[in-house]
Amino acid sequence: MDKSKINPERVYIPSSDSVEARPNVLYVGHERPLPMLQPHWHAQVEVNYMVRGNMDYRIGRQVFRLQKGELVVFWGGITHQGLSSSEDADYVCAHLPLMDFFRLRLLPDIQNQLMQGSILICALHDPADLLNFVRWADYLRFGNEAKVENALDELLLRLERTQFGNYQLLGPSEPMSIEYHWRESTSHLQLHIARICSFVGANFREEITVTDIADAANLHPKYAMNVFKRSTGMTLNKYVSLLRLSYAQAMLTKDEINVIDVAMDCGFGSLSAFNKSFQKLAGKSPTTFRRDSHSRLGIVGERSRDSGRH
Repeated sequence: MDKSKINPERVYIPSSDSVEARPNVLYVGHERPLPMLQPHWHAQVEVNYMVRGNMDYRIGRQVFRLQKGELVVFWGGITHQGLSSSEDADYVCAHLPLMDFFRLRLLPDIQNQLMQGSILICALHDPADLLNFVRWADYLRFGNEAKVENALDELLLRLERTQFGNYQLLGPSEPMSIEYHWRESTSHLQLHIARICSFVGANFREEITVTDIADAANLHPKYAMNVFKRSTGMTLNKYVSLLRLSYAQAMLTKDEINVIDVAMDCGFGSLSAFNKSFQKLAGKSPTTFRRDSHSRLGIVGERSRDSGRH
């Protein structure tokens, strides 16, 4: 991509209010995909459905073209970049908070691979998909609380059904499908972040330390913390805590297991530490969150949504 020929009004430029800075926000857009000047990172799972035309995307080491009627799902913790799109390109893009992703009843292997940087690509051949994705985007962006809850439930169910069809999982270690070069310094930086996110995605429910994470990425712990904060705007400890607490939220919405068991299963060493961290993230105790989640609008009614450019 020749940056000298790019119109700055026709590219995606992150801001302090965009998806990178708000990990618990459900973002939805139905628009023409804009190219990105550089790769970006966010702590949500991204879902892109191509309504019309095509777009070229780089996710980790993979570069591929998403065609009309195709769907891609990937963990935004793997750095990615929209490269270019056809003149008629139109897509629905959703950024799911981790709580919603962990609510999905996917095969454990699929969920684990996505959290470690794999990419799920599939062609959806249900004639209703085109109308449904557009309707879900409209409901999620502009609907009342009942429409938001209905659309989110239907979207999650549709994503669950992808595992029953013809889908492809591209592993993060596979070679790029299209030749595309970044500056060497940028490439190394993104590789560090990818290794960190892959290790954390596979092990966040265990008792892991910054040293464990840095060792997995072949980095010094201090450098790992600095490069992660500089690249993502989030500390490593906060990132691990976000994954753990999002998983806990999902467990509390669908299971009746004891709160202390949720805390232990999510990697917290004590119930008091879990309660304190959960209150800070969700604004309420785990017990209150579980009670409210049993009301269909208890969570969605309080969660921020964004209908603008992200």
